[in-house]
Amino acid sequence: MVKPDRLIVGVSGASGIVYGIRALEALKALNVESHLVASKAAEMTLGYETGLSIRDFRSRADQVYKMPDVGAAIASGSFVTRGMLIAPCSVRTMSEIATGVTSSLLTRAADVVLKERRRLVLMVRETPFHLGHIRTMEALTEMGAVICPPLPAFYARPETIDDLVDQSVGRALDLFGLDWDGTRRWGEDLEGGRR
Repeated sequence: MVKPDRLIVGVSGASGIVYGIRALEALKALNVESHLVASKAAEMTLGYETGLSIRDFRSRADQVYKMPDVGAAIASGSFVTRGMLIAPCSVRTMSEIATGVTSSLLTRAADVVLKERRRLVLMVRETPFHLGHIRTMEALTEMGAVICPPLPAFYARPETIDDLVDQSVGRALDLFGLDWDGTRRWGEDLEGGRR
């Protein structure tokens, strides 16, 4: 067990910043220390997709880092974490991680997570994928990352966008061994899954 219990949350400039926001809120509810690094494009997306200010967004994290700060704690393998969730993950960020040629703290932290054999989960937000995207996902999977696009789970019978977001975030957090109340489980919470 990691002491203190920590997870890095990266947010890149793909559509779907709500996944990163909700992940930070879920980690707070789970008493898991969150370490946030967000790209400039992510902060632009925040303005397009939400009514939150950058300050409100950053306040959801326990620790916030700037993109150029490659000397930050999360850039070192000696800083122990459960791993890193990138929510959402742009194709550019995914591609940079796959090559190992990192240009920011966001991709450097992901590279460190991979080299330390910790869990890296990428909520890739793009569609449709071309063959280059798929090959990049294959390479990252071979390197130990988990590709986890935020796809809706209709068996959970979502009634709101929040329900869809919570299910996707909850399933991503499952990959770190974190059981969050926002996740509806087949065979447990859902009548149709009971036998």
